[in-house]
Amino acid sequence: MFFDGGLKLLGTELLGILAVGVFTFASSSLVWFIIKKTIGIRVSLEEEIQGLDIGEHGNSAYPDFALVAPIMTSDNGSGEKVTATSPAETPKSSADTVSADVAVPVVNKAHPGAKITKVTVITNQDKFTQLQTSLDKIGITGLTVTNVLGYGMQKGHEEYYRGVPVKTRLLPKVQVDIVVCKIPVETVVDTVRKSLYTGNMGDGKIFIYDVENVIKIRTGEEGYDALQDEE
Repeated sequence: MFFDGGLKLLGTELLGILAVGVFTFASSSLVWFIIKKTIGIRVSLEEEIQGLDIGEHGNSAYPDFALVAPIMTSDNGSGEKVTATSPAETPKSSADTVSADVAVPVVNKAHPGAKITKVTVITNQDKFTQLQTSLDKIGITGLTVTNVLGYGMQKGHEEYYRGVPVKTRLLPKVQVDIVVCKIPVETVVDTVRKSLYTGNMGDGKIFIYDVENVIKIRTGEEGYDALQDEE
């Protein structure tokens, strides 16, 4: 245009740019469509949650940025509030508060026959949502969730360098702690197993512990009463 080419030559150049753009867009779209319908474009959900660094390099990069589930405290049952009847229990004021210097027993004396149990589940991070949904259905209203690293019999994720196995890497897991009293432990265990079972390594493990007592700091309620929801 500036060296005697005129607008006609400029138009030819613009037409060439447009032709290349149209061809590139059409051909690349076709190639990606074929890849998507054959071998696929996205990685699996498990790889996506664990992080592509494990699949590519056998290690978790930036562990500080791992998925963090919301942290809440334990249990309960149906949401029904149980009225304290034992004279030995700490009385509540009209403001439902208790003095910080009131002596609170260490041994569970409220409903002493009620067994308190802690159930700990360790499984893959991508299974947490389905586990949480299943626990909600049986009345579990509180969980303590922690991201952890570890491996079991499968020895974690095995990595090879030039065909030679190197040091075992830890896999990201999620640890879910539940404290139950009203809901039978058998119900919790059965629900967890049905939610997580695939028949493959990595389904996880369930640990069961006896709990001596639970004390709610705000009210001084203990044992069975401390684990019940507010109305």
